[in-house]
Amino acid sequence: MTSSAYPTIASNITPGLGSISGPVSKATPKLLTPITSKSVTLNNRIVVPPMCMYSAIDGVMNDFHASHYGSFALRGPGMIIIEATSVEDIGRISLNDLGLWKDEQIPQFKRVVDIIKAQGVVAAVQIAHAGRKANMGSSWSKGGYHNMSEEDGGWPNNIIGPSNLPFDEEHGAVRALDVSELQALAQKWADAAIRADKAGIEVLEIHCAHGYLLHNFLSGNSNKRTDQYGGSLENRLRFPLEVIQAVRNVWPQEKPLWVRISGTDYKNIETLGSDENGWDINQAIEFSKGLKEIGVDVIDVSSGGNLPNIKYPAKPLYQVPLANAIKQQANISTGAVGIITDPKEAEDILEKNQADYILVGREHLRNPAWTNRAAHDLGVSVQWTNQYSRAKRV
Repeated sequence: MTSSAYPTIASNITPGLGSISGPVSKATPKLLTPITSKSVTLNNRIVVPPMCMYSAIDGVMNDFHASHYGSFALRGPGMIIIEATSVEDIGRISLNDLGLWKDEQIPQFKRVVDIIKAQGVVAAVQIAHAGRKANMGSSWSKGGYHNMSEEDGGWPNNIIGPSNLPFDEEHGAVRALDVSELQALAQKWADAAIRADKAGIEVLEIHCAHGYLLHNFLSGNSNKRTDQYGGSLENRLRFPLEVIQAVRNVWPQEKPLWVRISGTDYKNIETLGSDENGWDINQAIEFSKGLKEIGVDVIDVSSGGNLPNIKYPAKPLYQVPLANAIKQQANISTGAVGIITDPKEAEDILEKNQADYILVGREHLRNPAWTNRAAHDLGVSVQWTNQYSRAKRV
């Protein structure tokens, strides 16, 4: 079924959905004012980040995704980033990940993108490759989170990474990539970006975080290569930068390009500190400088995911200092993530110039109308979608 079977009804669009109703002044909360990057303007600084739903078949979206992303769009965040979408079939975390590795996946993808855009919300997607964390069942699927067998539809003999170092004992054995394979793999990222553009995506994000393939190359904790793609920081940055350059070459220049990174592996958990042979904030800053040079517009700063058995220092706003460090020292726009649930704290991040965008994930699962809650808590009125406006309270 093609996307033409699901026509976008223009009259559904609510101008300025999620933005301030009335004049904007110096006292207007930054969280709820527009922000422009290249050709794209968000009605507010609130972003729904990518959150894997493990609900696709052969990488193709379905009615669940239409309902899931549509429920957010109706409540007016500035942008929705569609969940990690694999650039090749063996790059999926699970059998049920989304994909853009073939043209047949575009029509249903475009259907959901059109639903998001029909509400005046910016549609983005994160393209990804799971690397050494691929081939796992979702936590709630049959058999739970486990290394899948070929009988289950898995690819246990084709899990790839920079080195033959598995993530942990629950994950499968890893095949180290040959140099000859890297150029073809970079092209798969570029091809996925082209498909995303054809599907109407307005902002593209590349996943370099959470222990997936590009993060595997960045960190000396997972990259044990001795060639030009391993060892020194310059060498470890090489393949991720080649991939992102390949994407930048094909992604329309007028459309923003984001990259999500982990600011640290937390190997030295007590200090979040120096891990010069692994991955830490100092290396993340240098990587971000390189990303800016090749035309990346925003760094979405998360952390961790590359080492097993880490006890994270998880608490509200715990990752904000990482976004702030990259923003200030790499001189690039950033997105702050991680247990940001209080609109007043989100506003404080922006007022202190620690980040430019606020990404609110699981709190949106609990309350898809978080944008409306933020407006209420910050004492302003925002535009609701027409059909829901009778529920609005000042």
